[in-house]
Amino acid sequence: MIGEHLVASNLPKADQSDVLVAKAVLRNIRSTPQKARRVVNIIRGERVDTALTTLKFAPQEIGADLYTLLNSAVANAKQKNPSLRDASELWVAEATVDEGFTLKRFRPRAQGRGFTIRKRTSTITLTVSDDRGYRVNGQRKAAPVHKNAKKSASEGKAK
Repeated sequence: MIGEHLVASNLPKADQSDVLVAKAVLRNIRSTPQKARRVVNIIRGERVDTALTTLKFAPQEIGADLYTLLNSAVANAKQKNPSLRDASELWVAEATVDEGFTLKRFRPRAQGRGFTIRKRTSTITLTVSDDRGYRVNGQRKAAPVHKNAKKSASEGKAK
């Protein structure tokens, strides 16, 4: 079955319902996913107040947008649980950067040709939680390696 290699979270179902989880999504931001991932990798798994400080002083342009997005996720968490005091009680549980649509532009070149310029966009999703070990999809298991894959790889090298 597809997706069978995913394992549920280590927490029992009763404990998962007590966990506060809030999410914020920023769609179609004009920054390439590669540049956005550099900054997102820094804050993933950090305490939210530390992540906010890091983003505030990040030299990358995307840092300001991520700062606003993380503040939005904290506001969503406070909306779900008004007894939440401040951002120091939350963790950046998940942070993903996916590709958005690509704007295609053309640059004139010699002899009537045109080269394509791809202006990429990103979709960034931040999930904050009061449980440090929380994961939405649980922990992933390594995919099983088939014996035939090893044989074909070694045969390709021998040829």
